[in-house]
Parts: sequence; C-alpha cells; structure tokens
Amino acid sequence: MIAAIERIAALGDPTRRAIFEILTEEPASVAAIAQRLPVTRPAVSQHLRVLKDAGLVSHRIEGTRHVYKLDPAGLASMRDYFDSFWHKALKSFKAMAEEPPTEKGKVKRRRKR
Repeated sequence: MIAAIERIAALGDPTRRAIFEILTEEPASVAAIAQRLPVTRPAVSQHLRVLKDAGLVSHRIEGTRHVYKLDPAGLASMRDYFDSFWHKALKSFKAMAEEPPTEKGKVKRRRKR
C-alpha cells in the first residue's frame, strides 16, 4: 500500500504538479497534456508514470491514446492524512478552550514536556 506521504512527495516536482492540476479539470491524453506544458511527450509520460506509481492517476487506453485521470482513492488517502492534522489541532483548541480561567481571567497554559 502506498503511504500518503509518498503521494505528496510525487507532487513535489513542479511539472508533475502542473500535470496533476490539468487532470483536475478533466481526463486527458499524453499529447493533450504535452500541448499545455513546455515539455515533450516522453517527459509527460515519465511524469505520469511517477503519478501512477504513487496512486494519484489511473489510465485507460482509447485506440492508440492513453487517457489519464485522477484516482479518487489516492486523493482520499492524501485528504485523510491532512485531515488527521486538522483533527489534532481542533482537539488541542478544545482542550485550551475548556481550561478554567486563572484569577486574572486568562487561561493557564500547560507547559510542554
């Protein structure tokens, strides 16, 4: 199984991120993606292979064209990863908000250990 952090790392390259953003609009062939970027078709294919290996895109063959689209499962994995940070932050905020005020009306902060 591919970890969310590996998926995020695959998006670290600016060209791969641009390809990913193109695919958020609609599925596209290698040629259609290459037309929108300052890279060759072979380079686009290599970047798509990395995105596919990371579980972020899938493809289907239509005649002689390979049409790529985003893989919802890969996106869900990344979202779950980022949501875990959000839940931790909310839990910490709730704990701070529920602490009783000190005599000056300020919430007493706990020291980190």
